[in-house]
Amino acid sequence: MDITKAELASAAAASASASGQPPLELRGAEILVKALQAEGVKYVWGYPGGAVLHIYDAFYKQDSIQHVLVRHEQAAVHAADGYARATGDVGVALVTSGPGVTNAVTGIATAYMDSIPMVILTGQVPSAAIGLDAFQECDTVGITRPIVKHNFLVKDVRHMAEVMKKAFHIARSGRPGPVVVDIPKDVSFNKATWTGYPESVAMRSYNPVRKGHGGQIRKALQLLLSAKRPYIYTGGGVLLGNATQELRTLVDMLGYPVTNTLMGLGAYPASDRKFLGMLGMHGTIEANNAMQNCDVLLAVGARFDDRVIGNPKHFAQNERKIIHIDIDPSSISKRVKVDVPIVGDVKDVLTELIHMVRETPQRADDKALADWWKTIEGWRSRDCLKYDRHNTDVIKPQMVIETLWNMTKDTETYITSDVGQHQMWAAQFYRFDEPRRWINSGGLGTMGVGIPYAMGIKLAKPESEVFCITGEGSVQMCIQELSTCLQYNTPIKVVSLNNRYLGMVRQWQEIEYSGRYSHSYMDALPNFVKLAEAYGHVGMLIERPQDVEPALREARKLKDRTVFMDFRTDPTENVFPMVQAGKGITEMLLGSEDL
Repeated sequence: MDITKAELASAAAASASASGQPPLELRGAEILVKALQAEGVKYVWGYPGGAVLHIYDAFYKQDSIQHVLVRHEQAAVHAADGYARATGDVGVALVTSGPGVTNAVTGIATAYMDSIPMVILTGQVPSAAIGLDAFQECDTVGITRPIVKHNFLVKDVRHMAEVMKKAFHIARSGRPGPVVVDIPKDVSFNKATWTGYPESVAMRSYNPVRKGHGGQIRKALQLLLSAKRPYIYTGGGVLLGNATQELRTLVDMLGYPVTNTLMGLGAYPASDRKFLGMLGMHGTIEANNAMQNCDVLLAVGARFDDRVIGNPKHFAQNERKIIHIDIDPSSISKRVKVDVPIVGDVKDVLTELIHMVRETPQRADDKALADWWKTIEGWRSRDCLKYDRHNTDVIKPQMVIETLWNMTKDTETYITSDVGQHQMWAAQFYRFDEPRRWINSGGLGTMGVGIPYAMGIKLAKPESEVFCITGEGSVQMCIQELSTCLQYNTPIKVVSLNNRYLGMVRQWQEIEYSGRYSHSYMDALPNFVKLAEAYGHVGMLIERPQDVEPALREARKLKDRTVFMDFRTDPTENVFPMVQAGKGITEMLLGSEDL
């Protein structure tokens, strides 16, 4: 006969009583804090409200976890998200019920689209009031169900520790993602016997595969070594799976060309000649042409999304064999049919593949590979990222990014970005050689993430430089977090490429809508220098190209201050190359001459 959890708790209490020690009775909020401590959580970003006051009281009584008070719940989730992206640890955010939850939804969806390990703790009205339209009530489980890996409603305080153990396990294992734990106010107040935090967790319905199928890996090996025009295409899964070293080893052993998606930048060093640049909608000629014309494609931790392959019918026109390695079986053959699917942890699968390459006497066709590289170098010679580097009248946004890269490329620097033209220029012109240094919203494309990401990273990496590359549109969506930066001493550097437009919207309107700039011009911008100073920081206005480098140098010298740099950039500059919607990835616009 199975022993119930209640009987186990009763037995533990009886044992404690027999030893002369009274059983330890803790409130749900205290059990929650103990669970976070057991998981090694160092920071929680949050905002208090009525439904979570018992939890905040429990935080007040401990000193091992630092709570960071943000100015908006969206920023709480973004900051925890940025922390998770840079460190690989599970990020934790805490919000109250009702509007606290709905304000957090954008942050949760952002993390979900990019597979970021997070636990979001949400307050809920008392259990008896659920479903009665109580003050600040919303259906958290229902609202977040499509944008989480899993969610829990804790109905009994005795289940708190076990739910937390499951939440962290689900968030960080398999394909990572956000997990919501919804906690009614009475559950956080009620007491239960504390029997310790579970050492392990077992869920019959959740057992992600880690080890790839040996036979499939051998098939992949045969295809790779018999290829005439091989190509290695990698995404954010390589970073999330901590498999960058394995990827670098494999690429260097084979000598094959490699590309990264927007989310995968830094997985392979951008300074290495075998790296063809980012591919996709704003990728390089060489990266996109190699993707279209290869005969064997190894896809690792990538999902063939619309911004990468363009029109699937165009992509399918060329015959090629595709090997796809991914932890998530639902991502394989989702948009593009593959020939050798390998479900497994990318680090484990690449390790096995490297071992097989070393063991086999078979080698790649050197002559065919040399011819393939000759073709690639022909594409690369076109310099698709050219811009007017000698303009002395107006600041070119690309020049700001290149100058920053030249100054910081040999340091441990983290770059966050918001979403838009500045994001693409950062991806194109800041050449990332190390993993987890490029932090941006890829899948959801969320404006406003840049400052919260940066302040989350700065807490985790206080000795590193953290730059937020943004635009005057995006930055205003979470600009109130400059207040949080002051309170918690996170001296970040904000590089605002201010072109007085919603730049990417304006670019599309120029190209697709005959220059009808409907509501893409920013008519009433604040004085960002004074605004930064009002928040207690340093503000700089930079209007001339010759002042770009001195301004960046001055900002870097102010190590203990947050600096907001308002760069007035060319309002007419567009991001090229560009693949228009519905086009194939080789049907690129390379400049204004193609319009």
